Amino acid sequence: MPETPMPTRTDQTGLIAAFDVYYQNDGRSSTVAVSINAYADAQPVSVYRGLRSNAQPYVPGEFYRRELPCILELLETFPVAPREIIVDGYVMLGSKPGLGRHLFTALGGSIPVIGVAKSAFKGAGGVPVKRGRSTRPLYITAAGMDVDAAADNIRKMHGRHRIPTLLKLVDRLAGENAGGH
Repeated sequence: MPETPMPTRTDQTGLIAAFDVYYQNDGRSSTVAVSINAYADAQPVSVYRGLRSNAQPYVPGEFYRRELPCILELLETFPVAPREIIVDGYVMLGSKPGLGRHLFTALGGSIPVIGVAKSAFKGAGGVPVKRGRSTRPLYITAAGMDVDAAADNIRKMHGRHRIPTLLKLVDRLAGENAGGH
């Protein structure tokens, strides 16, 4: 996949962007990203929304083919490149690249990507992170940064529950943007 040109950073700090994609049965997809200054932020700085009418069909083992174009298209609307990106899913699936690794590669390795998966995937690895009182962990993987640092960042995210406040928000907004849940 060719590299996607990113806007030039205008400051030294950049923002952290979390993405989610929601799919309708009619082939439409909704991509939403929220940006934050710091992992502990309770409210987003900005919300970005995109709609596509031609989402790729789901192919087992090739989830990235469906989500990657949606995320890259929405990233093009950002005025400033994020300093880090969070995606819903795995960066690596064992030795096979997952959505996050494909995104990291498509961006020329210039922006670290953290994957936050809600379910274990056999052989995928990742650092299990338990948040709040939940006994079920999130599984954190990363490209372009140390996975333990990525896990610490997700632990720091706002919220008392398993799913951080802003990751729950981006999921809800993606569904609402598509007219879904």
